[in-house]
Amino acid sequence: MSVGSYFKPSTGGGMISLQASSADLQAFKDFAAVVPKAAAAAQRRAINKTLGWLRTHIARAVSRSERVALAAVRQRLRSYPVSNGAHVGKLWFGLNAIEASRTGRARQNRSGVSVAGRRFQGAFLKTVYGNSPDIWIRTASKHFDAEDYPDSEVTRQVGASSGWIAENDNRFPLAKAKVSLEQARPHFDSWTRKADERLLQILQQELNFELQKYLKGNARG
Repeated sequence: MSVGSYFKPSTGGGMISLQASSADLQAFKDFAAVVPKAAAAAQRRAINKTLGWLRTHIARAVSRSERVALAAVRQRLRSYPVSNGAHVGKLWFGLNAIEASRTGRARQNRSGVSVAGRRFQGAFLKTVYGNSPDIWIRTASKHFDAEDYPDSEVTRQVGASSGWIAENDNRFPLAKAKVSLEQARPHFDSWTRKADERLLQILQQELNFELQKYLKGNARG
């Protein structure tokens, strides 16, 4: 039996919807007619466990392929577990460019900054806004390359910002180093397909657990 999960991409990320297929739902309803509460609990646990499994494996895959710290990838993944009355669990992920300083441990040297195997020549590690240091470069620097600073926008505002900012009243325009995550999109398609099989396996286990519990309860009665 197949599971009716699907992946819907968007400009800034994408959403995986995890749900049973119509055929599986019919089998589920047959059992639910006998023990509706037990069947509903089994389905809820199966979807939520699969969401956790999916989140873990996607985070590891993206971390390895994109050379981004696992903790930073996990922050981009948000689970919406199934609660009472619902039948669909969701996993949201954001693919907007991530600050290079969050991809690993940044190190300053004479030529620039290195982090997670990337080198930003002419850049420097400094706290400009907020409480944490980021990797910056003056846009007038001969080492400045716009491809190393994706999703940057010109802005004159003061305060927390991302991308292009101005230091010292716009006399020294800076750009924050970021890393694109667009290449991670294929992971979500492949893992969504794997989640179909995983959900069905766990659903069968949970239904069997509820059935055995139901039968044991009847035997005691």
